Amino acid sequence: MELRALNPPFSIGNVFCPITSHICWLRKHYIHGNGYVEKNVKPIRAKRSYVCCSNNPQINHFSPSETELLNGKVIYSVAAAMGHNKEAHPECNSRVPAIIDALERMKLTTEFRGMEIIELEKFKPAKVEDIASVHEGAYVSGLEKAMNQASEQGLILIEGSGPTYATSTTFQESLLAAGAGISLVDAVVMSHSKTLVAASKIRKDPPVGFALVRPPGHHAVPTGPMGFCVFGNVAIAARYAQRTHGLKRVFIIDFDVHHGNGTNDAFYDDPDVYFLSTHQDGSYPGTGRINQIGRGDGEGATLNLPLPGGSGDRAIRDVFVEVIAPCAQRFKPDIILVSAGYDAHVLDPLANLQFTTATYYMLASNIQQLARDLCGGRCVFFLEGGYNLTSLSNSVADSFRAFLGEPSLAAEFDDPAFLYEEPSRKVKEAIQRVKHIHSL
Repeated sequence: MELRALNPPFSIGNVFCPITSHICWLRKHYIHGNGYVEKNVKPIRAKRSYVCCSNNPQINHFSPSETELLNGKVIYSVAAAMGHNKEAHPECNSRVPAIIDALERMKLTTEFRGMEIIELEKFKPAKVEDIASVHEGAYVSGLEKAMNQASEQGLILIEGSGPTYATSTTFQESLLAAGAGISLVDAVVMSHSKTLVAASKIRKDPPVGFALVRPPGHHAVPTGPMGFCVFGNVAIAARYAQRTHGLKRVFIIDFDVHHGNGTNDAFYDDPDVYFLSTHQDGSYPGTGRINQIGRGDGEGATLNLPLPGGSGDRAIRDVFVEVIAPCAQRFKPDIILVSAGYDAHVLDPLANLQFTTATYYMLASNIQQLARDLCGGRCVFFLEGGYNLTSLSNSVADSFRAFLGEPSLAAEFDDPAFLYEEPSRKVKEAIQRVKHIHSL
């Protein structure tokens, strides 16, 4: 892994302006201690109780109480990585604060919703062995050692000449991001424990998890970082779910505008993890061709659907009905994990699709229902891309509304003037081709 001093910051316009007041709030309330990052509870919030997820010694963080899980509809965790930052870089530390600010402004937090929305406020970082279930040990140890260089230089590149940077806190904050996802896997599994099922007379609406974390993960390959991503958060959670909870069959949906090449590579020959990616054809990193379907025992357990530029709400609705749902139904997963990238939004500057806030509401609602139908509702979303702070935060907030079963507010945020005619013929051809390849 080549490390070098970072060049002067680049700028891509004012869409990434920091939210100074909220960043200051996060810096004040997220402190390091006892080997993990603990979020101090705001004074106006009620006191929370925590219980261990189970007697399993591998589960080493806290989870909501049984009462909370019986009433909760959304469980989320926050790992904002405030120290992992490069000003004016699209993947900067303004992203998660923008989302938290929107959730609070729209009253979609525990403070306003009681036990309907649960924030996991205490969780430990992932263990090195969790990371090593996906990434090579040489990469993990090399990144940890590189923190000394980052501390001396302030910023370093960790992807050769690529766009992925590191600061002195990157290693620990990346462990925390992965740990946030792992904690949510534990929580959604706990919501299906025999005790809770008996108490709730089998819940029809178990809570959905959402890891509001960075650095993102779906580009990170087993051998190193890539495309703003450090550790493969979704891939690590998938292996953890298999190893710790015996959830053998994992279905991963990636609707980021860019192909999740790291997740793709991690499971390319594994028949027990189905990876399905929709992404813009020809976009970074140039992988995810439609004929890449897995290898060896894993052949057929990878589905890549490149969508033509300009594809939007109509396209992805058809994709869900004709491709995503049939694949999941045939695979019969034990849990669904989602790489939730919000950079396919029409306002996002890094690509050229036409998703809207309403599109993300639809995806969140439909995936939640798919999980209820197929795997008892076990489902965790992981934040990936999304670089226009306004469209990112509004779309995540509307995803929360979908999980709650409340009406979308997309009409307040989406401006039809930004939309243009979708390439319907090309979309239909792509769908028909992938259906033929995968016998759907």
